[in-house]
Amino acid sequence: MSTKTKQKLPKWFNGVLYDKGETVSNIFTSEEIELTNVELSLYDFIMGCNMLFERGSHRVNDEMIKDFDRALTWFRVNNPQAYMVLLD
Repeated sequence: MSTKTKQKLPKWFNGVLYDKGETVSNIFTSEEIELTNVELSLYDFIMGCNMLFERGSHRVNDEMIKDFDRALTWFRVNNPQAYMVLLD
């Protein structure tokens, strides 16, 4: 059993935990990487935040920005390869 299967959501994350992981591709390079359910949940949160930030949504607040930064840090620590492929 790999350590990835034992990943848990960070305590600060209050989003949806997916049941399964899946392969995700970088929108710019098309490079693909397999994510666990926890990684995919955080990745989708990061991408959702990016969309709101780019649109200047009124829903953006300091807590969301803080959680976005936490999610990026979580990826850097827990799956540096996925971070480099998808988020760097």
